[in-house]
This record gives sequence, structure tokens and C-alpha cells, in this order.
Amino acid sequence: MEPMQPIFVLVHSPSVGPATWHPVAEHLSAAGHQVRVPSLLDVGAGEPPFWPRAADAVRDGLADIPAGQPLVLVAHSNAGLFLPSIRAGLDHPVTGSVFVDAALPSRGGPTPVAPPELLDFLRPLAVHGRLPRWTDWWDEADIAPMFSDPVMRQRVIAEQPRLPLSYYEQRIPVPDGWDDHPCSYLLFGPPYDDMAVDARERGWRTAHLPGEHLHQIVDPIGTTRQILELTSGGV
Repeated sequence: MEPMQPIFVLVHSPSVGPATWHPVAEHLSAAGHQVRVPSLLDVGAGEPPFWPRAADAVRDGLADIPAGQPLVLVAHSNAGLFLPSIRAGLDHPVTGSVFVDAALPSRGGPTPVAPPELLDFLRPLAVHGRLPRWTDWWDEADIAPMFSDPVMRQRVIAEQPRLPLSYYEQRIPVPDGWDDHPCSYLLFGPPYDDMAVDARERGWRTAHLPGEHLHQIVDPIGTTRQILELTSGGV
């Protein structure tokens, strides 16, 4: 009896939205894989703590999946910090996790979402405790290279939430044993180079697909190929 093929669960950063994974989801589906892209757009609603909402959103998005169905978790950007909590909240077996240009959870103890220098940058931007949309933090010269298609750019920008400053001030727990399966790292480029080095030092498989932080929407074919290679069980 052949083992069940895993379902790829593409987890977007709560700073943006599910559209950042839709092109890769389409290519994975075209290659014969099952895919889910749960929405984390409501993670920043209400009061802290916010991290349980991320785990709940993924679990709820998989509610119709039989418990024995294996999963591969794929997290982009700061969704990487939620991956241990997401893993701990699932009943399904997880056969792999891929961190894509993502922040890594601490090796011990809770992980801050934002370093002090980023919080210093964000605090003056907050109005009544809410921040502008992520793409509004930066100049056009920083944002434009992330997008090659104006339609996709508009789609990504339009669905972004306005997160509370307290979202970036939170610390995300790292449950023991969350990495009970092979983990890997796909780097696009700076400033995540150090994360890729950290992943390599943890003994994870790593790969580099040069690009901007949203490279998965610019080169979904290449991103899909790298995700499949990192989770194939090969060397």
C-alpha cells in the first residue's frame, strides 16, 4: 500500500494575505498535489494574544481533512514564528516544514515577532494603536521590485490588514517537540541570510532562489520546484 501523498499547507504572513501564496498553490495543484491556503487575515483582530488565532485559523482551515492525512507546512516571512504553535495544534502527521524567506522560531523560549529596531521604526507609524498596511511602510523604490505584475500587486496590496502595533510587540511560544519532522529553509535574499545560516546550523536542508521578499509571486514555478525538492526526501 502506497503512503498517502501529503497536502501542502501554505501559510501566509499575517502582515499580508493569502494571495501571496495563490500562484504557488496553482502550480502545486497543476503538478497533482493537494493544497490548502488558510486565511490568517483575522489574526490581528481584537486584543492580544494573537498567536492562538494563527494556529486556530490553520486548524479550522483543515477541519475537513481526515486526521491521518499527512501535511507539509510551508510558512512565509513572519508566519515562520507561528509554525511551532500551528504544528502543536494539529492532529495530523506533519512530514515536513519549509520556511520560505521566513523568520525562525527561537531554539528555546518565546520568540519576539519584531526586533527592537523594527519596533522603534513602527511605533511612530501607529495611529490609535493600528499600523498602516505593510506595503505602506516603505518607499515605492522598495516596494516596486517585489512585484512584476500590476494586477497581482493590486491584489496583494488590497487584501493587506492593518495590524495593531501590539501584534509586533508579542512573543510567540515555541512548544517543545514541534520540530518532530524534517524542516528546511528556502532563502530569497537579504535580510534573511542570517536565518538561512541558522537553519543550516540546525542541520536543516537549505536552498537559495535569489529574489525579493515576495519572490513566490514573481517566480511561482521556481518556488514550487524548490519546495518540492526540499520536501522530496532526497539529498
